[in-house]
Amino acid sequence: MSLIRLFTDLDGRIGLRQFWFGSIALALCLLALQWVSPRLTDKYTATMIVAFANAFALFPWAALAAKRATDRGGSSLFGIVLVCTIVLPTELRPFLGYAWRPSLEAISTIAWLIALVDLGMMPSAQADTTLAAQRTAAKRAA
Repeated sequence: MSLIRLFTDLDGRIGLRQFWFGSIALALCLLALQWVSPRLTDKYTATMIVAFANAFALFPWAALAAKRATDRGGSSLFGIVLVCTIVLPTELRPFLGYAWRPSLEAISTIAWLIALVDLGMMPSAQADTTLAAQRTAAKRAA
């Protein structure tokens, strides 16, 4: 699978190695940008650049999670929702009161742990136990 397709396509399946490669590559790019941008621009512009990059990185991470969730035998929507549940509470923090922060952090942490275990550690599902195969078998039985 090409790098472009790995980070932009929501269809397909990827194994653990490709999932971790893509996740580490995205994280390193974001860390490099966070390190370089304050040294090249003023603080306000650097903050805007990093915020844009973090928002832009949401889609490639969702694409990785969708493909990995499909490989695990589930729906690609599970991976997308999981990534959004990890990232969006952090983005909502400035808009909600201080009392909501522990709840948002707990939601994000629980989702991160689920993603780590389910998408990052569990082996691939067998080819015949995927969601599409289960639906096809259910249609044939009906």
